[in-house]
Amino acid sequence: MPTTGSNGLWGNRAAIRVHDKVFEPYLTAAMIAGKVRGIAEQINHDYAGKKPLFIAILNGSFIFAADLFKEITIDAEICFIKLASYKGIRSTGHVVTAIGLDEDLFDRHVIIIEDIIDTGKTLHEFLPQLVHQQPATLRIAALLHKPEAMVYPVTVDYTGFSVPNKFLLGYGLDYDGLGRNIPGIYKLTEKDAAVE
Repeated sequence: MPTTGSNGLWGNRAAIRVHDKVFEPYLTAAMIAGKVRGIAEQINHDYAGKKPLFIAILNGSFIFAADLFKEITIDAEICFIKLASYKGIRSTGHVVTAIGLDEDLFDRHVIIIEDIIDTGKTLHEFLPQLVHQQPATLRIAALLHKPEAMVYPVTVDYTGFSVPNKFLLGYGLDYDGLGRNIPGIYKLTEKDAAVE
């Protein structure tokens, strides 16, 4: 279980230990909430009258997707698909689809919701499956984007934060299953990152 310093409250912004790694504060819950509202405002403007379908990528995006969807004021639908390429703090290099997509995307305005885009491999392999269904438009909303880590060409249309190529934890992001429930986002300390 994640443990914090001092009084044990997430809000104290102390370093935390998850499994064998130490993470330090990076983005506060308030900073994240502001970005989520900003993304939602832009989507509400861009998709007025279009009834978009949001496809949230599980597991990592579930908190971002819920918070974003609460700020969407236009008619919209949401569904979920599970794609995975991580084990521990490294990508396995293989994208695994665990839950399929049942929605008909033909002529729909589709917005993919991702928690974080780093190498782009997951979406690079998944997007052709969506394009094949001929949506009217297909865009990506990501809370976090690591431009330095990009290997595959993926265009992110709505971005919350451009972040350095560091391992991040919290707000849906995990380290071997733990830490998703942390309201803010923490980054792996330089000391722990150096031994990877």
